[in-house]
Amino acid sequence: MCGITGIFDKYNKYEVTDELLLRMMERLNHRGPDDSGYYIDGAIGLGFKRLAIIDMTTGNQPMFNEDKSLVLICNGEVYNYVDLKRELMQQGHVFRSACDVEVILHLYETYGVDCLNRINGQFSFSIYDKNKKALFIARDQVGIAPLFYTFQNDVFVFASEIKALLAHPAVTPRLNLTGLDQIITFPGMVSPTTMFDKINSLPPGHFIMVDEGGLVMKEYWDLVYPLESEAGPALPEDYYVEELDQLLNRSVSYRLNADVPVGYYLSGGVDSSLIAGLVNGLTDQVSQSFSIAFSDVAIDEKKYRNAILPSLRSTHHELTFDPGDIGSRLADAVYYSEAPLKESYNTCSLALSAAVKKNNIKVVLSGEGADELFGGYVGYRLDARRPNSLYSHNDCDEMLERELRCDLWGHDSFFYEKNYYAFSSIKRSLYSDELNETFHLLDSVREGIVDKRKIRGRNISHIRSYLDFKFRVSDHLCADHGDRMSYANSVEARYPFLDIDLIEFIKTIPVKIKFSSITEKYILKKCARKYVPSSIIDREKFSFVAPGSQFLLGRNLEWVNDMLSYDRIKRQGIFNPDTIENLKRIYSGRNFSLNQTFETDLLMIVLTFGIFQDLFKVKNS
Repeated sequence: MCGITGIFDKYNKYEVTDELLLRMMERLNHRGPDDSGYYIDGAIGLGFKRLAIIDMTTGNQPMFNEDKSLVLICNGEVYNYVDLKRELMQQGHVFRSACDVEVILHLYETYGVDCLNRINGQFSFSIYDKNKKALFIARDQVGIAPLFYTFQNDVFVFASEIKALLAHPAVTPRLNLTGLDQIITFPGMVSPTTMFDKINSLPPGHFIMVDEGGLVMKEYWDLVYPLESEAGPALPEDYYVEELDQLLNRSVSYRLNADVPVGYYLSGGVDSSLIAGLVNGLTDQVSQSFSIAFSDVAIDEKKYRNAILPSLRSTHHELTFDPGDIGSRLADAVYYSEAPLKESYNTCSLALSAAVKKNNIKVVLSGEGADELFGGYVGYRLDARRPNSLYSHNDCDEMLERELRCDLWGHDSFFYEKNYYAFSSIKRSLYSDELNETFHLLDSVREGIVDKRKIRGRNISHIRSYLDFKFRVSDHLCADHGDRMSYANSVEARYPFLDIDLIEFIKTIPVKIKFSSITEKYILKKCARKYVPSSIIDREKFSFVAPGSQFLLGRNLEWVNDMLSYDRIKRQGIFNPDTIENLKRIYSGRNFSLNQTFETDLLMIVLTFGIFQDLFKVKNS
């Protein structure tokens, strides 16, 4: 994968020049330090920064089809490219490279936008069709590869990261308060929302067509579970375990394909240990594995890693993370995330990808996605035990909470994360008086944040999985935790659990087989017993959280004190300085402890918002 950027300036207002395009590309150097290329044709400019992984000699971009009427730049991997290439060559297509992404050009020639349904991969790409004078951009089904765009002053600009957009003179960094409210309210932002006004994230499973007539965006895929009323008879459990085993093996095999060494992250949990076990069975080569260790035994997982490491053909690298490094790494984490953070874990992710780079590894496999698809959170077990209604009284607050849940999920008793009506009072106390005057405009729970048609009539476990997929996977785990923290150090992360063929199969597993009210990830753990020691599979669920704002306050760092000072907060105009002072007193209390698994670290958001505002010079309006 790499970094891409482009411009469609149909009236040539700003003139697409080499200098402008190179300035935008320069902001993506960390994504592609190995090579670069660009294409300019009047109002069109396409730029590419390469991290060379497949076809080291002829795989640079932009790429062209046979008659050069189509121009491609792609950030991504096409895992099923061997089969696609064979099929396309039989149809008469001529390939100029051995690079996987060249198949996209020829698929588009043959199938048009329907080519997206043929690709198994992680990708965001742009194809300029010279004959139609149209720009086609798309993002993979899950949203692993980021793609941001803006349409301002009749100029369409896109890039793998927002910082490249900000290098264009038509783009001014202005604050999107709804983005901030989403971070405070939900696990993170949800596409198309970003922290920047008029800058959007192309949602997963969507494409855009831009031509002289304007912009059209369409969805081509989503995680849609079957209706409960349409659930057919279940096959024997062993069938699902065996099919899951085969698909996981194929997914990992796909992601081991590279012309450079491939490593993997190993935490000590089921997901990363299963990937390690699968890698061990698929290759005779000695792999490179990477872990992060902590001096605090309460959060360190070394004893579980040690249970599987002896059985692996792996050169293992273990980085001991000093919590004292959180403060020094936090600004970098915010810069690459392009958003405030709810927690400090990204600083650990940055340190881990730096260790990968130090050992000359460009690709790592990671275990994101398993919890959301197989029911790995406590909410899945609690759903089976909760009564139909959580309310025993008919007071006004309960009535309003029920109404809000109906607005959000179409179900008045479905509990997701928190009571959102009650939480609105916390948000109001956090925001400044000025923001409270227009609270109804920024309040993200009033937006219709998910399409209720896709969860209506589904099993409650599937509803939770769909919401976890929307709120966690793309814009949180694969974005600020994954893509951004790995690419900060020029490392590509690949996610075997997010293989599109695997996901399509997971959708068909009956709820009573996939989920269990007793065991998280029941079916996945049953499959994993072939590869992973029982001590790891049977361990109690562990949710890692890095030290938060309470830890930073306790270190009495001058820059933290300044960032959270009364005068600074008041000048900022976003948060209520009296509330922040009160939170600082509470968080600094000797007996205070924030349960980050269930509670929001409000001061971490306030602190990293200040960093974000300084780094990106974002205007409030």
